[in-house]
Amino acid sequence: MKHPDEEKPEQADGCDPALADVPECPAGNVPRGVTLEGLVTMTGEMEHLNELVLLHVEKAGGFTCTASYLTIVTPVLDMLEGEIRFRYRNGMDHAEIKSIIADWIDKEIAGFRPGKK
Repeated sequence: MKHPDEEKPEQADGCDPALADVPECPAGNVPRGVTLEGLVTMTGEMEHLNELVLLHVEKAGGFTCTASYLTIVTPVLDMLEGEIRFRYRNGMDHAEIKSIIADWIDKEIAGFRPGKK
């Protein structure tokens, strides 16, 4: 079993393997059946989401095992998924989906930093 911190190898064509299962998103079409991870990756918001996750982990005092990590992170991912489901409308393009995700993450991060917007 690989350690999650190991660097992922790139494919021969230079593409990130994490994007291999993400359907193409032609202008005006949102891919169907894409996971939350796929949407976050497709929109380039993974580092932004990771910043929020790290704030939650820090607030919780860290984690000691996979189960405690998942206890901290799963509610964050569930809330993001709920936000996407609530705000998504048929016909939204890539930029609009990115905006849903980025705006929600920004709002959540702002909650950790009172007085900053």
